Amino acid sequence: KRAKVVRPAPQALSGEPPTLRSPQQRALWAYLVRQASEGGGWVTRERVLRETGLSPSVLEGLIAKGLVEESERPIWRDPLEGRTFVPTTPPTLLPDQELAWQAIAADLDAPGGKPFLLQGVTGSGKTELYLRAVQRALQQGRGAIVLVPEIALTPQTIRRFGARFPATIAVMHSRLSEGERYDQWRRIRSGDLRLVIGSRSAIFSPVQNLGLIVLDEEHEWTYKQQQAPHYHAREVAVKLAELTGATLILGSAPPALETAYRAERGLYRRLVLPQRIMGHRRLVEEQAQQVGGQSRFLPAPGGDEEALYADLPPVEVVDLRVELRAGNTSIFSRALRAALDETLASGQQAILFLNRRGAATFVQCRECGHVLRCPRCDIPLTYHSASEDLICHHCNRRQPIPTECPSCGGHRIRYFGLGTERVEETVRALYPSARLIRWDLDTASTAAAHEAILDRFSRGEADILIGTQMIAKGLDLPRVTLVGVITADTMLNLPDFRAAERTFQLLTQVAGRAGRSVLGGRVIIQTYTPDHPAIQAASRHDYEAFYQAEMAFRRTHWYPPLSRLVRLLYIHTSAHQAQAPAERLRDSLQARLERLALPDTDLIGPAPCF
Repeated sequence: KRAKVVRPAPQALSGEPPTLRSPQQRALWAYLVRQASEGGGWVTRERVLRETGLSPSVLEGLIAKGLVEESERPIWRDPLEGRTFVPTTPPTLLPDQELAWQAIAADLDAPGGKPFLLQGVTGSGKTELYLRAVQRALQQGRGAIVLVPEIALTPQTIRRFGARFPATIAVMHSRLSEGERYDQWRRIRSGDLRLVIGSRSAIFSPVQNLGLIVLDEEHEWTYKQQQAPHYHAREVAVKLAELTGATLILGSAPPALETAYRAERGLYRRLVLPQRIMGHRRLVEEQAQQVGGQSRFLPAPGGDEEALYADLPPVEVVDLRVELRAGNTSIFSRALRAALDETLASGQQAILFLNRRGAATFVQCRECGHVLRCPRCDIPLTYHSASEDLICHHCNRRQPIPTECPSCGGHRIRYFGLGTERVEETVRALYPSARLIRWDLDTASTAAAHEAILDRFSRGEADILIGTQMIAKGLDLPRVTLVGVITADTMLNLPDFRAAERTFQLLTQVAGRAGRSVLGGRVIIQTYTPDHPAIQAASRHDYEAFYQAEMAFRRTHWYPPLSRLVRLLYIHTSAHQAQAPAERLRDSLQARLERLALPDTDLIGPAPCF
């Protein structure tokens, strides 16, 4: 792409400042000089006029006086154009960080080792290690790829990395225009940009002399491409690191079971950051004075006495069965309502979280909390209104809806489904003066919309943020002192054998949004199944307990990571047209398995797709 560009004439910059009578010309000259001093060089006419708000005649006047040069040049379509980054000074590493960094640095200096699993609680300083690893790779003349699980997280990640490496960042994700993506690809391939930040597709960027790959929140299901071509960015990263000799860091607070299992078997090197870091003592105490909080943090053991750390926020689990028996039929428990009252009265912020990934409706007894599950697969049965029966989306088992609960004999059996819109309506009715923001795919379908919502909430323009899983990841919101999980059951009862794992991961992440400043914080989880291992482990921030319980469940049913699952999808506008060939393939495969005598191979389905 070619465009007209301008810059201050070199002779005008080297001599005495020009005398300009017009206020508009003085303002435009100051803008161009500032751009030149910041290393901007040539700037497009379109950008100059857009950012200054001045008319073209003002610019033409400076050109006529010989103060400004104009040219036509090829320009890059840059998604980061116009962004400024505030430089930051790297903090001193704490002992746990230092140990992890020494291992990572050694691998960068002598590549070829196994991938790293960097397991650190929320706020433990994983990002600082990513930054140092990128810096080391760039100093070695090598390139780096940093992946984030959501496009919504890209702007925040760019701000952090741009403060350290402002001139070398490329952005790659599916929301770029074709022109932006093409130009970014060319600049990466040429070696002009050596640090790529983006979502899963960025793993295919043609980085020259690749030295480092980072997957932040490596456990996220969004790293898996659901459409053709099918791939998982984590598995691609593992192979790419193997082929190029790049150092691979898989970072997470609650690692994927597959990743933890590989680390347990010695295929990955595990590095642990067990403590949440608050920062330098002086800065923490200054923040406490500004917001009226208390410096309730302790020196990091064995480290710098000026560094402070904090415990993870306390988690309260509310049994919704008890609420129902007490006559409370609201979606808010008494505990969550009281906590919201207190938070709003103190001028602080709250996050209300509800996961609606997948629209499956499960069936639950509201008296005892029992969820109807498939006896073969041990996953929740899904209600289908067309046939008015319950279907297992794993093996296709079907059964009628019972008239009474098979666990307690109760008759309050309900279809369970709840969306963010209903939560928003309820909050507006209870707190008409509270300022609300709802953050889901309906309200934020672009990266710019994600960033705008996050900026509004960060600036304190709303009291309550209501959202789905995108609010659980990687956001640093110091004024948030309350996180409420409306119901953990919507996650826990998806028809997926990974439902418990994803529930634990989401609860761990969303709990990490609270208590990230001197104001402290707390988390309230509402559920009809308070004794479930995933909820109990999340309430104690205990990954190891969850890992052991979930692995026992996987062994019982021989689910991954102890086996491999292959899913074959038949898609058609007519259910019958999809079902018939799927059944024919099943019969053919069954006959083949019997001839080959493969006793450890099961054939399941066909079943409705989820």
